[in-house]
Amino acid sequence: MTSCVKILQAASEFLASFSGHELNVLEVARPDDLDYAIHLSKIISKLSPMLGNTIEYRVVSELNARGGWPKGKWVRQDPGFPDTIFCGDVTPTPGIEVKTWFPLATEITARFKDSICHFADNQTNVAMLAWVPSGIIFGKPCIVDVWIDTAKSVAEARDLHYHRPPDYLVFEPGDCSARTRNLQQTNTNGYKFQGTPAEFAQAEKIVYSWGPNGTTYSHRPEYQEKLRQLLGKFTYRLDTNFAKMDRIEHASLEVFKEKVLQRKIKGQTIRQWTRILGEPENASNAEKIKQLIEE
Repeated sequence: MTSCVKILQAASEFLASFSGHELNVLEVARPDDLDYAIHLSKIISKLSPMLGNTIEYRVVSELNARGGWPKGKWVRQDPGFPDTIFCGDVTPTPGIEVKTWFPLATEITARFKDSICHFADNQTNVAMLAWVPSGIIFGKPCIVDVWIDTAKSVAEARDLHYHRPPDYLVFEPGDCSARTRNLQQTNTNGYKFQGTPAEFAQAEKIVYSWGPNGTTYSHRPEYQEKLRQLLGKFTYRLDTNFAKMDRIEHASLEVFKEKVLQRKIKGQTIRQWTRILGEPENASNAEKIKQLIEE
């Protein structure tokens, strides 16, 4: 029987080979004139959610078309985590969470909130596909580069980055095994301190009383109970920006981000294109857009 590790490795290597390839999922028509090109430059980022979701679906069919898998197939979970799993005679079930990034829209908006408790067997990878239209503001989606790492490493980076008691607390979802499937919770959440300076000083004393490892994040129930006591005693707000992958400071993801932004396409780096499309009416920027559609 093929192991989970071998299936994940083969699938990840296959996804990595997408770099530099166009995906035939949708095509934005080439603009006929500069005015329409400038209009496209302002709205092209609005296509990102739809195209990103389409790319995620396409990944499943591409994986199955590759062939060579043991008895079974890749399927899309919607809703569910991870969004792509291999259904077959393999334990634990291999899975890949596919995220997409449209770097012309600046930061990575994808979030990763799932608890590290779900990755004890390292059975899940995260794949980030950075893409832009082949003509920058028109054409088919082109995969610029692909980043892949374990879901466990992403969860670790997130928890270490955010958890700063008493100022910021990361909470596990708790034991939901007794609930029906539609009520299962796998997501962590972040809470930001909102009390007064005097209350903050009190909270600091409580955290100090936990000992030298009191500020080190742990998913263990006894540590989570200490955090709940802080939440019950002081004022905190739920952080709606929690777990954005652009902010978790995952080492290899940071390298990937910079590599993508430095990638040259049509004579400019992606970072430069971001600035050009940010002010398309600027005479110099408009000239570059004009050259783009006249190629």
